[in-house]
Amino acid sequence: MLFCCHSSLTTVLLFLAQHCVWYGECGESEKVPGKKYNCKYTGPAVPLPSEGSDLLTVQTLSLCFIIFVDFISLHCLLLPCFFSLCPACFFNLMNLFCELTCSPHQSQFMNATAFNGTNVVEVQYYVGQAFANAMYNACRDVQAPSSNVPALSLLCGKDAKDCNATNWIQYMFDINNGQTPFPIIPIFSDVPVSGYTPMNNKTYNCTEGLEDGSGPCSCQDCAAACGPKPVPPPLPPPWTILGMDAMTVIMWISYMIFLLIFVGAVLGAWCYRKRTIMSEYGPILDSNNPLSLNINASCCETLGARFENYLRILFSSWGSFCVRHPSVVILGSLILVVASSGGLYYMQITTDPVELWSSPTSQARQEKDYFDSHFGPFFRTAQLIITTPLNDTFLYSPYFGGSDVPFGAILDKDILHQVLDLQLDIEGLVASYEGQKVTLKDICLAPLAPYNDNCTILSVLNYFQNSHAVLDHTIGDEFYVYADFHSHFLYCVSAPASLNDTTLLHDPCLGTFGGPIFPWLAMGGYDETNYNNATALVITFPINNYLNDTARLGKALAWEKEFIKFMKNYKNPNLTIAFNAERSIEDEIDRESNSDISTIVISYAIMFVYISLALGHIHSFRRVMVDSKISLGIAGILIVLSSVSSSLGIFSYFGIPLTLIVIEVIPFLVLAVGVDNIFIIVQTYQRDERMPQEELHQQIGRILGDVAPSMFLSSFSETVAFFLGALSNMPAVRTFSLFAGLAVFIDFLLQISCFVSLLGLDARRQEGNRLDIVCCVKLPEGQETKTDSFLFRFFKKVYAPFILKEWVRPIIVAVFVGMLSFSIAVVNKVEIGLDQKLSMPDDSYVLDYFKNLTEYLHTGAPVYFVVEDGLNYSSPEGQNVVCGGVGCNNNSLVQQVYAASLISNYTTVAFTPSSWLDDYFDWVKPQSTCCRYYNTTGAFCNASVVNPSCVHCRPMTPSGKQRPVGDDFMRFLPMFLSDNPNVKCGKGGHAAYATAVDLYPDNTGVGATYFMTYHTILKESPDYIHALKMARNLADNITQSTNHKVFAYSVFYVFYEQYLTIAHDTALNLGASLASIFVVTTVLLGFELWSAVIVSMTIAMILVNMFGVMWLWSISLNAVSLVNLVMSCGISVEFCSHIVRAFSISVKKNRVERAEEALAHMGSSVFSGITLTKFGGILILALSKSQIFQVFYFRMFLAIVLLGATHGLIFLPVLLSYIGPSVNKAKVFASNQRYAGTEREPLLNY
Repeated sequence: MLFCCHSSLTTVLLFLAQHCVWYGECGESEKVPGKKYNCKYTGPAVPLPSEGSDLLTVQTLSLCFIIFVDFISLHCLLLPCFFSLCPACFFNLMNLFCELTCSPHQSQFMNATAFNGTNVVEVQYYVGQAFANAMYNACRDVQAPSSNVPALSLLCGKDAKDCNATNWIQYMFDINNGQTPFPIIPIFSDVPVSGYTPMNNKTYNCTEGLEDGSGPCSCQDCAAACGPKPVPPPLPPPWTILGMDAMTVIMWISYMIFLLIFVGAVLGAWCYRKRTIMSEYGPILDSNNPLSLNINASCCETLGARFENYLRILFSSWGSFCVRHPSVVILGSLILVVASSGGLYYMQITTDPVELWSSPTSQARQEKDYFDSHFGPFFRTAQLIITTPLNDTFLYSPYFGGSDVPFGAILDKDILHQVLDLQLDIEGLVASYEGQKVTLKDICLAPLAPYNDNCTILSVLNYFQNSHAVLDHTIGDEFYVYADFHSHFLYCVSAPASLNDTTLLHDPCLGTFGGPIFPWLAMGGYDETNYNNATALVITFPINNYLNDTARLGKALAWEKEFIKFMKNYKNPNLTIAFNAERSIEDEIDRESNSDISTIVISYAIMFVYISLALGHIHSFRRVMVDSKISLGIAGILIVLSSVSSSLGIFSYFGIPLTLIVIEVIPFLVLAVGVDNIFIIVQTYQRDERMPQEELHQQIGRILGDVAPSMFLSSFSETVAFFLGALSNMPAVRTFSLFAGLAVFIDFLLQISCFVSLLGLDARRQEGNRLDIVCCVKLPEGQETKTDSFLFRFFKKVYAPFILKEWVRPIIVAVFVGMLSFSIAVVNKVEIGLDQKLSMPDDSYVLDYFKNLTEYLHTGAPVYFVVEDGLNYSSPEGQNVVCGGVGCNNNSLVQQVYAASLISNYTTVAFTPSSWLDDYFDWVKPQSTCCRYYNTTGAFCNASVVNPSCVHCRPMTPSGKQRPVGDDFMRFLPMFLSDNPNVKCGKGGHAAYATAVDLYPDNTGVGATYFMTYHTILKESPDYIHALKMARNLADNITQSTNHKVFAYSVFYVFYEQYLTIAHDTALNLGASLASIFVVTTVLLGFELWSAVIVSMTIAMILVNMFGVMWLWSISLNAVSLVNLVMSCGISVEFCSHIVRAFSISVKKNRVERAEEALAHMGSSVFSGITLTKFGGILILALSKSQIFQVFYFRMFLAIVLLGATHGLIFLPVLLSYIGPSVNKAKVFASNQRYAGTEREPLLNY
């Protein structure tokens, strides 16, 4: 104000001949109640009275008009104060008003054109076009910090993008804005018009500093000060070769090269064998034939044979003991299982998504905990997305001119009344919690409480104060409507923080809770910023969240439950409503789990029935009930389930919580592993012939000595692999790996003890011709011929010889290597993330909400840039690295976030951040009426209080106009944070920033603070992952430039952080599992390194092919699929290790015969034990209502079983026939010695 008055003084000296056109107040304005006309006066200027000095500060100047200071006060101290962030803009704008109201030479550029007695009722104001353009250019980029909207929106009567120099000034002087008491008609010209010289005072560009030392405007308030607009880096071009995907081309070429080499090698070997056999020298002995080998075994072979023999003796002795003392073993096993399962009493099931997906030590989790502890947890929400089946659109024609404005059907007044009825019904809901009534007011976010206990409701209806009467408020006569809900809506969407819509209605836009309702949060389905075209209304009820307060959290949950119940029963033919509450997803997951229990039960029942029936080998119809193994099969299943319960119980003793993934997946896994071992033991016993002088316990002990090393190999490999998987940072994967590893090992221990004892009892029953289940009934003795099972005969006589034919083997290799090449080509194309829609049942109401969320919403989640404790805000240096106004660093926090918002399509930062610091600086300025205190007590005095003892916080001096520093900064900051916005001061910080600043005890300093903005709309998992990555990059840049820790926080970061490293975690987990399998296999196969390489290579092929299936079947990579991949690694061991071990101990004369024999004897057990068992159970999962079951369990489990079976039973035998390990000479020698004098074939004993 000093400057505009200084320019007036200069003009007084230059134009003494000029005179005033008005002075003083006269009659009441007829058109704007509460305003007064000015009195006609054509005399010279008169001195300024003392009552105007607090505003203009210069008492000695001759000025024309002091009563009009009220006009300045309203326009200068409330609205243009938003422009004070930019000194040049503020100076130019004040020049416009000061020259109008108090210039001593008004008659030079003002013409009073209409009078009513002594009242001036209309005036023409000649304004230079150059001045108007310069003022507009200096102000057009200024932002209102608390509302993230251009300040022009508050003063132009329309969206800032539609403002220009002339219509902005015309609107400010228009009587219809509700503030101007009479028409002031601006006439724009740079040359004299009708004898008047337009006001064309000096202006400043926003890039210039002022004479009083004020600096140029900041970048966010002056685009010209920013330099070139930031340009996002170009997207990396796709990796291509000759215009095609590079990986596809590379793998295709690699596959062709492999085929040429492989086919050449096969043909060369065939020709070589043909020539050798036809030669006169006869066949050359195969070096792989053990009968042609001498016994000069290597040291490693000897060590392997001794280790193998040690295991055989150990397990044989143990098996014999279990059969001889079944009661001791079974009772001991039962006691241990019961004791271990007792931990289930302490079982905890984690359903909290944060606990499931985010490690307590992860960056996102630590940042969340920091945010929650300093600012309180992020609020809960209940949200409605409302559309209408009506397609009617209508035009609104503004009475005071302008083009017609189309409105969508959802903004029809009748529809709005119906939506308001719904909103009020929801506000009136009453829930019950522990006998107490709970209403929305008990739990809602009320930022101005206790002064204003209205709940925050982000709704278009809050533009109308949630009132039917305000919605119906109309100004007009019997012929025309001058203003109604259309005009109020159009104003509020451009100035949501306004306390007066400046139409004839003069209704506030600010919500009843004391904060603005941004249109991008309350509407959807519009184009650009044409909110009148909206096709959806969004109503959001923020609800307080609570840390460690179960009572208050329980009340919130109870109200949300009542809200969901109400919305499910709500019917309105004109409204289509999608809704969601904070508890909805967890509720639906629980419901989904309960509804899938029947599916899971049926799936396991089918597997149980199959196991019970398939274990028996029926020799004749007469002996069906004797030869069946139903009771033994049931016992085997119970052992599997006991191992699961024991694992759960043991970890529950240690307080490790369960997850739904553990409960749903581990029984499937352990059943696969356990049943396979059961089939191997039982079927090996069924094929075995008891040796002369051998008793039952010796026979079963010998069989266990043969098969237990193989079982131990697979089980221990899986256990180690799973325990290494527990190194993962993802809680879901870590928990699964721990429980699975222990369950598999306990299952192995129970099978070689309890199950072996039960097998001995069942064998005695069968030998005694007693019926299965009803063992007290005995059949008469009869001669029965022992035969092999159909499946064993099929594998031995048909299947194994066929796939190992000379012409079939190359085809199999070519097909499987082709599958591998394809999978490698697409492994980098598997999508990362988890579509949240998949976690919901098919019939969930939340699916409609997700669909509408994606279709209609335009703004994403809030994102907070948190400045950690320790920054000195009381120093200019500390302020400059954060703030966004005049004098702030060009790379400050606010400036960097603002720059990021300019390329929001890349950075996903949608808006300039709301800055408490910049708003505080504006609030505390002496030119503002906001910061006052009682000079008697020092207590804060709100701007709305009229009391002579209230004085400005800071003096109107050059130092007083500077930012507060030192003690001054902390003296007034608590006042700012407690000040409620009002008509006199719209910048009170209570509503917007009460939780944004964490003050030290007794207000001695500022701790952690945040600066909030919004993400752009995020629809799919890749969008969320990109948003997290961009926000962290931005926060890291801010941290470097400020030399102080700043991090970005949004509510979804804890869920999506895992995807930043999921590819690395997957490679690490699967790599560690494969490495452990390799090491364990090497040791337990008797240090046969090449056998371990083949097992590991085959399992790696299965895993790579799993990625190929995931790409084909649209299965994304996430924690759930990673759990399944870790599990597939374990199950693959079952498919491969038994075959390889059978091959390694075979003494047939060449690799093909050894592979055929291994496949015939072990293949049938693997096929019946895993493949058939799982296949029926998996197919039932396809009937599940749960999409996550269908995608991640049915599809992935089916792929695991099919790929494992095909690789283990087709590809692996062929691979062994080509490059299998040579026979271990020491093992052959030991085997021949062991069976010397018998007619047994060693492998049949296996």
